[in-house]
Amino acid sequence: MNRRDEFLKEQKILRLATIGKNKTPHIVPVWYRYSGKKFYIGTNTKTVKAKNVLKNNHVSCCVDVGISAPNIYGVLVQGKASLILEKNKVKTIAKKILLRYFKSLENKSAIQLLEDTDCIIEVVPEKFTVWNY
Repeated sequence: MNRRDEFLKEQKILRLATIGKNKTPHIVPVWYRYSGKKFYIGTNTKTVKAKNVLKNNHVSCCVDVGISAPNIYGVLVQGKASLILEKNKVKTIAKKILLRYFKSLENKSAIQLLEDTDCIIEVVPEKFTVWNY
């Protein structure tokens, strides 16, 4: 596995940019899972990011670390997003995402987040830009 993919699988926060009303960017930090080919983000269909994806599927994502050289590394992704709405598939993917952040799904926060997740934003990357300083 290359450094970029290892980095994307290790990191915990991705900033997702969607296109909102009046073509303005809407950027939010999210929890995610990277499969090596696609990004998966659990959310709810009532969120701005989910509504934006339905209206315009062009998205960007950014994952980066470091504030001083030589420890700065980042990845920018441009791609197309879609919503996964099939209930069983949503719950399966949402559990995999949450297990990156919780030791178990048997705690109050994990249970609530899983309950609130009714869709998955799937991002198919079209272009990667990597920086390292």
